[in-house]
Amino acid sequence: MKSITTCYKLMNVATGREFLDSGWLLDDPVGEKPSLIRAIYEKKQIIPKDDSFGVYKFADWLPGSRFLRGSCAPVTYQSKRLAEYLNLKQLYICFSGYFPEIGANMTTCSFKETEAYSVCSRITSDRERVMVVASAGNTARAFAKVCSENNIPLLLCVPEDNLDALWFDKPLNNCVKLVCAQSGCDYFDAIHLGNIAVKSKKFYPEGGAKNIARRDGMATTMLSATTFIGEIPDYYFQAVGSGTGAIAAWEANLRLIEDGRFSNKKMKLILSQNLPFIPMVNAWNVKSRELLPFDDIEARKQVEEIEAKVLSNRKPPYGIAGGLFDAMTDTEGEFDAIGNTEAHDAATLFEKLENIDIHPAAAVATASLIKAVEKNSIDKSKIIMLNITGGGEKRFEKTHTLHYLKPTHIFEMNPKEEEVIRIVEVMRF
Repeated sequence: MKSITTCYKLMNVATGREFLDSGWLLDDPVGEKPSLIRAIYEKKQIIPKDDSFGVYKFADWLPGSRFLRGSCAPVTYQSKRLAEYLNLKQLYICFSGYFPEIGANMTTCSFKETEAYSVCSRITSDRERVMVVASAGNTARAFAKVCSENNIPLLLCVPEDNLDALWFDKPLNNCVKLVCAQSGCDYFDAIHLGNIAVKSKKFYPEGGAKNIARRDGMATTMLSATTFIGEIPDYYFQAVGSGTGAIAAWEANLRLIEDGRFSNKKMKLILSQNLPFIPMVNAWNVKSRELLPFDDIEARKQVEEIEAKVLSNRKPPYGIAGGLFDAMTDTEGEFDAIGNTEAHDAATLFEKLENIDIHPAAAVATASLIKAVEKNSIDKSKIIMLNITGGGEKRFEKTHTLHYLKPTHIFEMNPKEEEVIRIVEVMRF
């Protein structure tokens, strides 16, 4: 592992206060209101390294301290067949997944690898406590891979119904452990488990959207697209569960404007969720900074119905300062609601035209693009970035034997805090 020397400060988005990073800050220590913090990098013009550096080719704008082995950067290419089908002049696909023909070799088949490698490179090698990550599936798979290969202790919290997402191309290191929220629970229940676990001094939270390394890792999709195209896109399509990836793209957009070489425009965020679970769509449609009230039991039922299970966050960083509401407002963004059938049809079309399978969430984004074209709500001559956040799983499975991570313990819904802490504290990592 080689060290990285990236100089940056942190900024409280709500107040503009700048301060130094003490190593794992997730908030402004003196902030009086909830706000994301943002990395302000000393290098204002990014100089990508060659592809052998993996995701760290964008290390100028990543807050890590070391290179970890095994990473792969997102790959951007100009679409021909899907673009021709939709009559789009400049459709660029940023692909994160397994698609060896274009140089994409993410073995978890998801862009969550970008955030896992970035976050884990921010961890100092002498940290003794165990990191806790809650996930609906893809994030857990990415963090498990990176932590297993680099001997970083990790506790995963995942809904039992999403266990089929925890597959790997080889058995994992014992430094990775898994606990689950029982069948019928969702991503929010997994987050609740993680929040209890970090009350023990043995553990610390990865931080989710509050972690600058997570957002800036995901921002490499935007950096990949813009440096490939040579210009900031006009439109950005992505499906969202928490919206962290879209926040990251917006933040990267602001840095790229400051860079000065890629135009000064703000791309329009066109985001989508999977019907019937659309809390952010509903809030944005009435321009509410806060999510509208909804019943937890009904929300769990809706999550059971959606095909794209990773789009199921009931507590996203939507209204917080610097969060998705601010990103959408600043870019005059739009939200779309996509049904399972639309997403399935879009996935079929994408595989037929682009020659690779894609994850359900990426299919939701593709369906949103198709819908925008059909409604004539976008300028077909402009630069369009379609963020394919996961794909190639079927291709990967054909040539690899899969190994599944089994949970050490499955907790009932709303478990007692003392029970959770008692069980996780005796785990050996």
